Amino acid sequence: MRFVFRKPFSYVLMVVVAIALAPAAVLLMLRVFNPPVSAYMTQVAMDLKARNPAADIRHQWVDINQMAVCMPLAAVSSEDQTFPTNHGFVWSAIEKAIRHNADGGGVRGASTITQQTAKNLFLWPAKSYIRKGAEAYITVWMDLLWSKRRVMEVYLNIAQFSDTSFGVQAAAKQLFGVDAAHLSNAQCAALAAVLPAPERYDAAHPTSYVAGRQSWILQQMRHLGPHYLDDALDRQ
Repeated sequence: MRFVFRKPFSYVLMVVVAIALAPAAVLLMLRVFNPPVSAYMTQVAMDLKARNPAADIRHQWVDINQMAVCMPLAAVSSEDQTFPTNHGFVWSAIEKAIRHNADGGGVRGASTITQQTAKNLFLWPAKSYIRKGAEAYITVWMDLLWSKRRVMEVYLNIAQFSDTSFGVQAAAKQLFGVDAAHLSNAQCAALAAVLPAPERYDAAHPTSYVAGRQSWILQQMRHLGPHYLDDALDRQ
């Protein structure tokens, strides 16, 4: 028996396939071209403008080899210590988060750096199953199409480090008066320490909570060692 597809069905199928493959096409392009802005940057900029038309975000792209070596290590120590070996997800952490949330312990995330990059680059921040599903789908493509080096480079260039600074270069200049290449271990750890809530905490003037996180991150950085990311980031 031969199936004959009607034209309307064919058109719908082509649209569905095009939508499904769109993230892959964009990610292939962004393997080479640096994204000038992210979805989350755009939202924050619009919110700032709504409150103060003169306000704006700070952002300046910097290649990963122009960042202090401690910055990727601090981010991994704080956010995702499985980064060199995971494939975009840490299933054990996801299972724990699901059980925690189901038990009424408040909403807990389990996002890897790859997932956070997918979310910040393309999606909205609100917690919902639709958004998490889209994030997971983009994460699969990102892990397939990008190197770990590219994921980390984009992540550190679009992450929010203060209420107005996105990317490690803008944050280093605003908060510490140096380029990203000249950040110290303590400064890298402080920037990583505010990542959960950069609009609330100040890496340059840490509260006791941020100072505690900074100290823990420095301890993790020493434990992992300065060469922990060499293979993942293709360092010689």
